Amino acid sequence: MTVSKSSISSVSLAAECLLKGGVAVLPTDTVYGFSGAVDVPGRKRFYSDDRIRAIKGRSESKPLIELIASPKDIYLYTDVKIPQAIMSKWPGALTVIVPVKKDVPLFCDTPCVAFRCPGDEWIRKVIELCGCPVYSTSVNRSGSPVLDTISAIKDEFGSEADLIVEDGDKKGCLPSTLVRINGEKIEVLRQGSVTV
Repeated sequence: MTVSKSSISSVSLAAECLLKGGVAVLPTDTVYGFSGAVDVPGRKRFYSDDRIRAIKGRSESKPLIELIASPKDIYLYTDVKIPQAIMSKWPGALTVIVPVKKDVPLFCDTPCVAFRCPGDEWIRKVIELCGCPVYSTSVNRSGSPVLDTISAIKDEFGSEADLIVEDGDKKGCLPSTLVRINGEKIEVLRQGSVTV
């Protein structure tokens, strides 16, 4: 199924798909991403994680980022104090890797998680409606270039994704900047569109 991002029902359709354990191709403030809800009611945890990895051919050991609806939501998952210079970049194309709280059941087997509060208000509304973070990873087969046109995405993954939300082509878009924060140490792992 495909729907235009500009459709009045696109936010609710995307959230409904994710909460049913579906995999959606969603536009973000950077590139299109395969997306799934982190916590799907009535299904085993990480159900959509497994499906996304199968579609992409992605290693189980390579983590997915988790999109959050609001900058303050990061503190639901970590005790690490994020410097204001970093927090001021959110919402935006900045991904932050932090150690997660040990008592958060969503991350019981993962010591660190990459979070991003995207700059696109539409995707933040989808995340908010889901009531949990949303997995995201670029739309491509593992090891292949990121697909940046809606026609290429439909040709390659139209039969594998449960929903594709169209928002035009994303040619020339840079990925998010990726930083790791551990205590006082901030390390830039990938320079993207946001300068840290």
